[in-house]
Amino acid sequence: MLYFRFGSNGGYMGRLTFSSNITLDGCIDHREGIADDETHAFFTRLMDEGGAMLWGRITYEMMESYWPSVACGITDAPQAMREWAIKLEAKPKYVVSSTRTDFPWTNSHHITGDLRTVVQQLKDATPNGVLLGSGRLATELDRLDLIDEYQFLVHPMIAGHGPTLYASGLPTTRRLALISATPLRCGAVAMHYQRAR
Repeated sequence: MLYFRFGSNGGYMGRLTFSSNITLDGCIDHREGIADDETHAFFTRLMDEGGAMLWGRITYEMMESYWPSVACGITDAPQAMREWAIKLEAKPKYVVSSTRTDFPWTNSHHITGDLRTVVQQLKDATPNGVLLGSGRLATELDRLDLIDEYQFLVHPMIAGHGPTLYASGLPTTRRLALISATPLRCGAVAMHYQRAR
């Protein structure tokens, strides 16, 4: 079980931001989308601004299978990707899993218990905010009304397959307020929304 220590800012609550690549037909398959320096810079900025990463087990294992070896130089990668990997190595990484308990990747932490309680505790303990990067977990956390912001990179393509965003549904429609819409040279658009509460 993970225990959180609160800093001098007391009850200040950080935000939980769900971020994902998404196609025009809602596909969130990580193999779909445009990967270039500009899209890479978008996600690097989000990671730099946030205080911690939050993933489900499947996303964690996908990331764990590649980025640590890039960070330490075992796997060759362009310099920008290596810099991203090094930053990710240092970033606190929290994982929700009921099937795995050992998370050896540097700065990885397993969180267990009541999902609403432990994620709210994580938000409260992370003033710079938590960046959520797992589609299935996002559905569960949105059902619990815990997501505050959404940062989607919408790619100019129709995948024609899943997995799709919120495929298993939500109990009610989520009303969002547009904060910004930034077109990228590749044709993708960075969309930033907040919950309209």
